[in-house]
Amino acid sequence: MNQPAEKRPNILVFFTDQQRWDTTGVHGNPLELTLNFDRMAAYGTHAAYTFSCQPVCGPSRSALQTGLYPTASGCFTNSIPLPEGARTVAHYFQEAGYDTGYIGKWHLAGTRTNPVPAGKRGGYDYWLAADSLEHTSDAYRTLLFNSHNEPVELPGYRVDALTDAAIRYLTDRRNAEKPFYLFLSFLEPHHQNHRDDYPSPDVYRGRYASRYVPPDLAALGGTAHQHLDGYYGMVKRLDEALGRLNDALKSLGLADNTVIAFTSDHGCHFKTRNAEYKRSCHESSIRVPLAFSGPGFNGGGTLRELISLIDLPPTLLDAAGIEVPAHMQGHSILPLLGGNRGGTAWQQEIFVQISESEVGRAIRTRRWKYAVTAPSRDPIRDRGASDYVESCLYDLEADPYELNNLVDKPSHEEVRAHLRKLLIKRMVTIGESVPRIHALPAQDSGQLKVAKAEIYE
Repeated sequence: MNQPAEKRPNILVFFTDQQRWDTTGVHGNPLELTLNFDRMAAYGTHAAYTFSCQPVCGPSRSALQTGLYPTASGCFTNSIPLPEGARTVAHYFQEAGYDTGYIGKWHLAGTRTNPVPAGKRGGYDYWLAADSLEHTSDAYRTLLFNSHNEPVELPGYRVDALTDAAIRYLTDRRNAEKPFYLFLSFLEPHHQNHRDDYPSPDVYRGRYASRYVPPDLAALGGTAHQHLDGYYGMVKRLDEALGRLNDALKSLGLADNTVIAFTSDHGCHFKTRNAEYKRSCHESSIRVPLAFSGPGFNGGGTLRELISLIDLPPTLLDAAGIEVPAHMQGHSILPLLGGNRGGTAWQQEIFVQISESEVGRAIRTRRWKYAVTAPSRDPIRDRGASDYVESCLYDLEADPYELNNLVDKPSHEEVRAHLRKLLIKRMVTIGESVPRIHALPAQDSGQLKVAKAEIYE
């Protein structure tokens, strides 16, 4: 049952772009890039195993706005805007008496560098955004459009410019009767497209060169050694922005009644898995940071369940006491909090759709990663396929950096068969047709067969 608006918490989504989970200290990064996020994870709720449901900017954002997988909403590539009349989380917050605001990158209108018409803004009241922020701005030149579609140039480094705008939004609502729902969408640490660069603030340029390299990137190379310095500097400034927002909420007397959710749309593999930075099934592409603070989440501890970004919309609505629409395809994580996890049934695998680089599908269990692709289909035009071919199988317990593909090993035939059934079940559950998945011919390597008990781990 919906609560009265005056009793509901404010909601602020702090959304980054292309940020790997292991940029954070709580996930082992030694460079102290994320002191504010780490504190949030320690004192709030940390979802330690969180994954994108579609590692492409627009499709991932469509899932966060609609609560639907990209093939269900129709937004399965970057070029496809939200359907006319699509219901978003902003609509549900509005109907529950919230002010709704959007600042930053939208990527769901198909207008690229042109302003986003009011009818394509997903129902948000306050608007200061650009459809494709990477193409309307640069690190020290931020151009957005306001609610009247007038261009607005903001001063400072781009992260700071958006943070300043968010603080102004918060300040204007200091004594407001209505609670607010603000979605703050940064571009960083995404690359600057027109020069394929990761431009950090000048003060951090060079600070992280030749420092920590995650094991998958150390093994596979790609552009990591060229780009990690700037990428880490961007992450550092994002975390400082999180600290500034926390300080602003505290000084405005809003901290005790504001839920903050911090996450990213997908990760970054630095051209190690395909010809660009994401659009693959690997941890480096799909695993993201996620933490919450505020009422209902403080003291929640660390969740070790497998959580998908498709679970974020129902979680936010649930946190505000708003009834979750039955058509949403994720689930609120709130039942996992408060020491009641033992009585809560939760998903045992994460389902991922992949587009633009391939028409692909994958599941990730606690131990296994299994992926298929449809090589005969167009990854831009086709949302799915009737036939797929197995492409990846990783044992994440023995091979956490996914360096040894087991998909053609006879020792793992039963594992593949089990995961194949799970994948088909998940595809059908979210509205896809039952596919045919073709196994690769096994290559005899003399390996011992995996024990049946291990298959289900």
